[in-house]
Parts: sequence; structure tokens; C-alpha cells
Amino acid sequence: MDARTATDRAASGQVESSYAWLRLVTSTAIGTVGCTGMWSYVVALPAVQADLGGSRAEASLPFTAVMLGFGVGCIVLGRLVDRIGIVVPLAIAAVLLGLGYIAAGLSNNMWQLSLAYGLLIGIGSSAMFGPLVADLSHWFSRRRGLAVAICSCGNYLSGVIWPPTIQHFITTDGWRTAHIYMGVVCIAAILPLTLMLRRPAPMESRVADGAAALEARDAVGLSPGALQALIAIAGLACCAAMAMPQVHIVAYCGDLGYGPARGAEMLSIMLAFGIPSRLACGFIADRIGGVATLLLSSALQAVALALYLGFDSLTSLYVISALFGLFQGGLVPTYAIIVREYFAPAQAATRLGVILMATTVGMALGGWMSGAIFDLTGSYHAAFANGLLWNFLNIAVTAWIILRRERRLALA
Repeated sequence: MDARTATDRAASGQVESSYAWLRLVTSTAIGTVGCTGMWSYVVALPAVQADLGGSRAEASLPFTAVMLGFGVGCIVLGRLVDRIGIVVPLAIAAVLLGLGYIAAGLSNNMWQLSLAYGLLIGIGSSAMFGPLVADLSHWFSRRRGLAVAICSCGNYLSGVIWPPTIQHFITTDGWRTAHIYMGVVCIAAILPLTLMLRRPAPMESRVADGAAALEARDAVGLSPGALQALIAIAGLACCAAMAMPQVHIVAYCGDLGYGPARGAEMLSIMLAFGIPSRLACGFIADRIGGVATLLLSSALQAVALALYLGFDSLTSLYVISALFGLFQGGLVPTYAIIVREYFAPAQAATRLGVILMATTVGMALGGWMSGAIFDLTGSYHAAFANGLLWNFLNIAVTAWIILRRERRLALA
């Protein structure tokens, strides 16, 4: 018989325990440092292009590489997390991330820089989001949506803190030195925090979660592979749309004559407003479900993209960037909630990794397309319109899943 008191159990490594909340804080801190790999090149792009030369599309290649590396890492490290837990994959990722930044700082051409971002920084950063969020989701049940949203805020806190910091060091010491500084910070900060996540994930709610996921998937009437493919297509589309402002806002402000520093500030504002958006989406998802929350957030993102087409004054860009962050912030973490609603818990990190791979392909594709469209037209207006079309695809797929489920439930 278990002789522990309720207080003992509350403090132990169980679902919704005090340790679970401590683990949430630690995971969020790790994400805040480690997810800088997704944002650092956005700030460095103008300086890199000025130093290494090439077109805007060529200068966007390291970002494309980091997104592809991030996606591959989400699958590979996610599968490893499902098998052995989070600690070892996280430690490996921290070392890769640090070495990647140092290698980037020593790069002599765009291809070397792209390889450093793709093979090292991208794969290293991946563990700090999808696998980390999937691991954290096992520690919560009733408040899972909120917990996942808080943990995923580390990604946006990283975007708030690091772009202006990196921009400062790019201005004072150059983009190469700024990258080397970042590599040292990643290794020194992440490895000690990883030791706080050594307890294995609790098993108490796995059976109930698995049964609920099977029932939810049966309501949609699709096989696991088909449903995952649809969600992946939705993720690719929403992130191809999202990439235009997030990847090119710094360069866009430079082209308009406002300077890259203003663009870095807008990116920080965009990501800062994404934090309350993520928290709100987590709260909403706990009540209406992940797919409905995804549809709501995607529709609002389309509104913000449309506003970029109509306004380009400095004040309006600050306002629209804040609205964009507020509207789209909850999109990506909602996929983690959807995975836990429709798939077996033992497959959570792997399934989420596949879907996040699709979202990063979308970011990579959207970032490159926006640069290519700019090279063809000399303007970002067509690139914003392209993003809006991709956004409509996400809305169509998400709405179809909801309508199919509701029709089947009505017939039943």
C-alpha cells in the first residue's frame, strides 16, 4: 500500500504536482535560451548579405537551412525522447547548438553558414521546442493546454529577448562575434538546467489519454496517417504565411528606409504580443479543443497579413506587427495540443515532430519564396499576398476537419 500523504504525492513527480509546475518553469527557461536559433538569423540577415554578398534569396538560405534542420531534428530527437526521455536528447542538442553558433561565426561564405545553421543550429534548436513541449505535456492533464502554451512561450520569449541583444552585438562587434557569444551562452545555460528534468514522465494517465485519443480520432473517421498528413499540410500552409513578416520584417524596414534596428524592434514586439496569444490559445483549447482553436487563430492571422498589404508607415508597421503577434502566436503550440487529443501518448513527441517538420518546411519555404518574390518584383507587397494565399489553405483544411467531425457526430 502506498503510505504517502497527499502532500507527499503533490510534491512528487506526478501529473499536475508541484514538481510538474517546477518542470514547466525549467522547460520554459530552456526554450527561452535554446530557441534563439529560430530568430538569430532574421536579425543578422542584412549584415550577412552586406558582408558575404549575394541576392536577397541567397541571403535567405541560412534561414531556410535552419528551418529544415529544425524540422528534421524535431522528428529524430522527438523519436529519441519517446524512447529514452528528454535529458540525453536535450544535452546533445545544447552542444550542437553551441558548436553551431561558433561555426557560423567562423564561416567564410554563404554555404558554410547555411550548413552551420542547418546541421547544427537547426537540429540543436529543435529539441528546445517540439520534443520539450511533448515531454512537458505528459505532466499535465486537466490544464494541459495551458501548460503547453506556457512552455511554448519560451520560443517567443527567446524572440523577445535575443533579437535586440544580438542586433546590439552585431552593431558593436560584428555578426561573427555575436554568433560566437551566442554559442557560449547556449552551452553554459542549457546544460545545467537539463539536470533538473531527470525524473521520468509519469504513467498514471497514459491509458485514459490513449482511450480518449482513439475516441476523438474515430469521431473524425480518418486513419492516424491520414489525419496526421492533413494536420501537417495545415501546419505547412500556416507557417509559409507566417514566414513573410517574421523572416523579412528587418530587411523590409531597411528597404523602406527605417533601418534594420526598427525591424528588430518590430520583431521583438511581434513575438512579445505572441506570448499572451499563446496563453489565451492554451486556455481556449482546454475548452473548445485544439482544432477549433487553430481555425480561430489562423483566421486572425489572415487579417493581420491583409493589413500589411495596405499600410507601410513606421507607426502602422509597429501596430500591425503587434497585432500579427497577438493573432498568430497560438498557432504552432496548438499543434501540440491537437497531437495529444488525437494520438497515443507514447507517440506524442514523434507525431508532433512530424507535424513540426511540416511547419518548419513551411517557414523555410515561405522565407525563401518571400526573398525570391522580392528579387523578381523589387517589392514585398506580392510576398505578403503570397502569404495570404497560403493562409487560406490552412483555413480550408482546418475547417474541413471540423465539418467532417460534426457531420459524423450528427449522423451517429
